[in-house]
Amino acid sequence: MQFTQLEFLIFFVVVLAVAWAARSLQLRSVRMRNVWLLAASYYFYAYWDYRFCGLLVLSTVVDFVVAKWLVATESPTRRRVLLGISVAVNLGVLGFFKYCNFFIESAQPLMEFMGLNASTLNIILPVGISFYTFQTLSYTIDVYRGNLRPTDRLVDFALFVAFFPQLVAGPIVRAKELLPQLARTPKWSGRRFYGGSQQLLRGAVKKVLLADRLGEAVDVVFAAPDLYSSATVWIAVFAYAGQIYYDFSGYSDMAIGAAKMLGYRFPVNFRHPYLAQSMTEFWHRWHMTLSRWLRDYLYISLGGNRSGSLMTYRNLMVTMVLGGLWHGAAWTFVLWGVLHGIALSVERRFAGRKPSRPSRLRQIAGWCVTLCVVLLGWILFRSPDLTSAMQVVAQLFAFDGGIAWYPPLVLLALGCMVAEHVAWRTRLRLAMRLPITAWYSPVATTVMIWALVLYFPREFRPFVYFQF
Repeated sequence: MQFTQLEFLIFFVVVLAVAWAARSLQLRSVRMRNVWLLAASYYFYAYWDYRFCGLLVLSTVVDFVVAKWLVATESPTRRRVLLGISVAVNLGVLGFFKYCNFFIESAQPLMEFMGLNASTLNIILPVGISFYTFQTLSYTIDVYRGNLRPTDRLVDFALFVAFFPQLVAGPIVRAKELLPQLARTPKWSGRRFYGGSQQLLRGAVKKVLLADRLGEAVDVVFAAPDLYSSATVWIAVFAYAGQIYYDFSGYSDMAIGAAKMLGYRFPVNFRHPYLAQSMTEFWHRWHMTLSRWLRDYLYISLGGNRSGSLMTYRNLMVTMVLGGLWHGAAWTFVLWGVLHGIALSVERRFAGRKPSRPSRLRQIAGWCVTLCVVLLGWILFRSPDLTSAMQVVAQLFAFDGGIAWYPPLVLLALGCMVAEHVAWRTRLRLAMRLPITAWYSPVATTVMIWALVLYFPREFRPFVYFQF
């Protein structure tokens, strides 16, 4: 079940109605509400494949018990062992389902040289496993570090792990952000409900009217880049930048909006990343909950920038390479991580030479360089293998004839992306949120709903990040 399916709309209306009706019950209303949301979340996940609900239960039980035992002992050795159990179980499950075939395929040449035969396994990747694994791991690590007291309510913790708005594609919500909200019944707010519904609607527009339109052109050109002109391939590369942004930020908007309509607050996950003037700033704007997770639980754990420049560069590279592998089990994702790690290291090397108030020319130059690095990374991210990625890069600079294809809807969607980013730098960003008191809000809402109904695609396109 995905957010842009009719089945989800029916499901969500029922969940909303029962959740807010439970609020009127005075006796144990918090627990009843959370039990209902937990049951709805497991139904949401089981709708895709009920067999993998067992993995949710495993992560939930292991980390709930480990966290309780962590605060029950003061022995450093036992605490490290307990944390190791949580890490081993969660990363072990993630590693098996996501990386088993990758390691087998990578080791095949060596094994064939040694006279051994190894074949890949028929493994189905559980949807959302990368997201809820990181989410539940952050809980035990925070308890181990003494930054969080474990909850005594198994239902609350199970709901934290499986809460359906962010279960399969984020945002990656920390326990200290969500568990306190789950411990009390949220108060009804018509303004907040309206804001959540608007964000949910904007997310659907991003996905259906923009990301899916851009994706149609991307799929065609990336399937055979050598057949198209350089200009067409350039448009396809920019189109993929728009597709992945609108697809993922659209999902995040829908998740945040759905949670807000239920009375809960999720952290922001995107803040117009293509305005970034450096790679560091890009990661402060793109998939912000993941970048904070990698910083707090991986980069800082490796030593951060506390042990000199060389160790800082190493830590950046390790963090970004593992971040690339988190996205997918392929060498293209590894190289994507290497590219971002090198860019961040170079920025760190020359950070001391950057003036406190850079000139307009320097800002434009920084934006151009950042955008080029990001686009090159997206080519690796989108291509199924390194050969295909090199074909795209080669065709960008071939400047030959080929098929010149400029789909009007794709150009229009790219224009919308540019206009949105430019408008965000002005006061128009306030109007873009469609305030409840503004006269144009009902008009804009009606137009968006009409456009969704009119242009809803016949062939359903899943969210890009569902594959991760």
